[in-house]
Amino acid sequence: MFKIFKNLNKKDWLIVLLCLIFIIFQVWLDLKLPDYMSGITNLIQSDTGNIKEIIIKGIYMLLCALGSLSSAILVGYCTSKLSADFSKNVRKKIFEKVFKFSTAEIKKFTTSSLITRTTNDVTQLEMFIAMGLQMLIKAPITAFWAVSKILKKNLTWSLLTGGGVIILLITIIILLIIVFPRFERVQKLIDRVNGVIGENLNGIRVIHAFNAEKFEEERFDKVNSELTKNQLFNQRCFAILNPVMYLVMHFLTLGIYFIGAYLINSAGILNKISLFSDMVVFTSYGMQVISSFLMLAMIFMIWPRASVSARRINEILDSNETIIDGNKKINTKTKGKVEFKNVSFKYPDADEYLLKNISFEVNSGETIAFIGSTGSGKSTLINLIPRFYDVTDGEILVDNINVKDYKLEELNNKIGYVPQKAVIFTGSVKSNVAYGENGKNKKSLETIKKAIDIAQGTEFVTKMDEKYDSHIARGGTNISGGQKQRLAIARAIARDPEIYIFDDSFSALDYKTDLTLRKELKKHTKDATCMIVAQRIGTIMHADKIVVLEKGECVGIGTHQELMKKCKVYKEIALSQFGKEELENA
Repeated sequence: MFKIFKNLNKKDWLIVLLCLIFIIFQVWLDLKLPDYMSGITNLIQSDTGNIKEIIIKGIYMLLCALGSLSSAILVGYCTSKLSADFSKNVRKKIFEKVFKFSTAEIKKFTTSSLITRTTNDVTQLEMFIAMGLQMLIKAPITAFWAVSKILKKNLTWSLLTGGGVIILLITIIILLIIVFPRFERVQKLIDRVNGVIGENLNGIRVIHAFNAEKFEEERFDKVNSELTKNQLFNQRCFAILNPVMYLVMHFLTLGIYFIGAYLINSAGILNKISLFSDMVVFTSYGMQVISSFLMLAMIFMIWPRASVSARRINEILDSNETIIDGNKKINTKTKGKVEFKNVSFKYPDADEYLLKNISFEVNSGETIAFIGSTGSGKSTLINLIPRFYDVTDGEILVDNINVKDYKLEELNNKIGYVPQKAVIFTGSVKSNVAYGENGKNKKSLETIKKAIDIAQGTEFVTKMDEKYDSHIARGGTNISGGQKQRLAIARAIARDPEIYIFDDSFSALDYKTDLTLRKELKKHTKDATCMIVAQRIGTIMHADKIVVLEKGECVGIGTHQELMKKCKVYKEIALSQFGKEELENA
């Protein structure tokens, strides 16, 4: 667990040092109080005592109490600041790390788990630092100091206190053995609850359409009930701790007075006052020892979950990135050339290859399309270019340079990518299209308008209340699927890249809009490379090259006319969408 604390900087360690100083001062003041109490007891019992000396010692006790309170306030402030800074830095590091993850790492951890680790797990550590740090320092110092003072007073009382401490330690150890394994399960169940909630929110329209509310309620209730049962079990186990603590504390007080009464009764007249004074002081020190172990018990209540959270966070921070930036200086005059050389690919931990020995070449100004049955590997192939995954065998060259040699920022700046599912961000029409400028939103309004016009979005955008400044909800929930696709296409166009990648990006468009958009796009991208994944023959039939995929293998490359003659798979797809006469006249 303590590996996570390497995220503390020099300033944070200075705060820890200040906490240590203030806590030691606080403990010293707390343990000084019984000494003054002993002095007052002796003065009251003796004939020589006077009211002035008693008042002076009382003032000292009051000053000690005020000093202890001031130290506690300062320690509370320091630990709060330390925990807040720590959580901020850890969340920042997690966020930066996750942004470097490839699709493989995201799938490995899952989105819901990454959200839980960034929020709930970091909060557990923040609580541990805020509450646990002062207890973790104060408890052993108080216990050691108080015990050293106890041992000087009376052996019988010391043995009684030692017995109470042993009972507490045994209780804590048993509880930790029982509860600790369940805390990891709790965090995993929180991941699952987040996953179910996220799925329900994303698919709420489908759930309503199929009247599946009751089914989803039962699914959520099953996961939520399991989490509740684990949490209740853990809390019930820890609930045993408080009664045990207070039983030990009260029986210890009773035992001290019982033994004290016996000792005072059997002592001589001169020793009675001294024994009574020692009994009062010993009771105070005994409570200090027990309270220090009570603080340790509170730490042990939050430590198991914090420990699990720390391990889960370290899993992210220590994970090796599979997609690593290249370190070569790229200097090439070639623009827009993409070449696959004997590329094969399989997903991490998969046994079979999804793509097998794919080779083709496309140059600037050309359009290459990819078609095949569902699951043939079209989208996977296109996603290898921006390095969402790295090839297993072979190599991919962009402008005659292996994509692995590029810095990711430099490679991405060459590409205008439109994913299969249009991604729309909260903001305006303008900000979503201008996002193509590396998220800086610095594109001019004229460039944005032109991009939207090419993407056939002008008509619906100008009908919106505030036109290009109109609000777009998260995920584009206030616009249609076709409108989202057109905005995503406009974003890529506004970037004006060397290479356009359209991953089935025209599927939500009607045939007329699709045809018009492609014609306008062809004019705009005459000097760029276009790579299109599509299911419709009509979308790709005029491409310079068409790659036909079947079960991850390339079964044909050529123009529409060539493939109709020599590629059986392509011909079957074409005839399933168009009549024979339509294809011949195309």
